[in-house]
Amino acid sequence: MSNNRVTWLSPEDPPESFPPVTRALAEPDGLLAAGGDLSKERLLHAYRNGIFPWYEEGQPLLWWSPDPRCVFLPGDFHVSRRLRRDLRHSTAEIRINTAFQDVVRECAGPRRSEQGTWITSLMMQAYEDLHEQGWAHSIEVWESGKLIGGLYGLIIGKAFFGESMFSRKSNASKMALLFIARHLLSNDICLLDCQVVSSHLTSLGARVVPRSEFMSCLEAACEMPNPFNNWPDTPRQCSDLLSD
Repeated sequence: MSNNRVTWLSPEDPPESFPPVTRALAEPDGLLAAGGDLSKERLLHAYRNGIFPWYEEGQPLLWWSPDPRCVFLPGDFHVSRRLRRDLRHSTAEIRINTAFQDVVRECAGPRRSEQGTWITSLMMQAYEDLHEQGWAHSIEVWESGKLIGGLYGLIIGKAFFGESMFSRKSNASKMALLFIARHLLSNDICLLDCQVVSSHLTSLGARVVPRSEFMSCLEAACEMPNPFNNWPDTPRQCSDLLSD
């Protein structure tokens, strides 16, 4: 077990005040720092350096860099038979950035397997600000005029940092994830960060890599940080994802 201690940050500390990720605790896995704020500058610096915020109401702001890391690399996404069947018969469509706030709020809603939410009101506002500035994006699945699934995250340089996803219909969030994997691959995005390992993500093709390997990939991907705006001009039919 690591003997490192969590670094406490003040909101007045510069955005680059995080300690090296190698100082993160082994238990709980990846806890690196507490405090600071959710300013654009601190968040962008954190993501570029393999760090993300994750905390619940009533807790201090906590910053994490787990080891190992869960990621999708180009071509990793696995389309199961059931997802392929659902795509073939789907009448849903993919839209981008048309309902960012709604996606975040849906992701913040209660889950059967969880108590509470880590997407606090301060987190919502911080990511809505990043969205307005072109850094955060929502991938939405719509059917019959209703939002039935989606995900949101940040793109910095050639890396997509997935934050959360939701479904109101079976496989809806998987359709959004498949779209982002295919679309980003076609735009030379080389890394999709899933942050924390889960059996759900690994069943879709995500892999688990040592933090040191993740950091090497991240350094190259974020070498030229800039907002991403190369999205389709019109909605995409989910069924078309089978032919990509």
